[in-house]
Amino acid sequence: MRKIICFIVGALFVFNAMAQLKDPVKWTATSRKKANGYEVVLTATLPKPWHIYSQNTGEGGPVATSFKFTKNPLLTFDGAVKEIGKLKENYDKLFETKVKYYGDKVDFVQAVKVRGNVKTNVNVTVEYMTCDDSQCLPPTKKSFNVSL
Repeated sequence: MRKIICFIVGALFVFNAMAQLKDPVKWTATSRKKANGYEVVLTATLPKPWHIYSQNTGEGGPVATSFKFTKNPLLTFDGAVKEIGKLKENYDKLFETKVKYYGDKVDFVQAVKVRGNVKTNVNVTVEYMTCDDSQCLPPTKKSFNVSL
């Protein structure tokens, strides 16, 4: 009986620890019609003190945010993904390098052109890492399907 109680208590501690590691980032994925195509906008919103890293945070640091777009013969991608937000840069003792990151909110914007006048979708997977002042969560991947 004592072993069962110890097992249950231990399991509760493990589940509690796992629950605390949930992803603090809230994502939205939308598109905006432009004169020469569309903009696919992925918005990351983070509670304080969490932050997400830039695509250009440099080598030797945390996992940079990256985007992988599924090929679609109806689409052409115009340039790289732009970052719109308040970029912060400082030396991180944990990674022992300069890092670039966003707190609160950042928009990642990809310009897209559609061949012909047809309806289609953009499928994208984002990989990112979030940290606060005392901990980092493992890299996370999320996929989105955005209508154009």
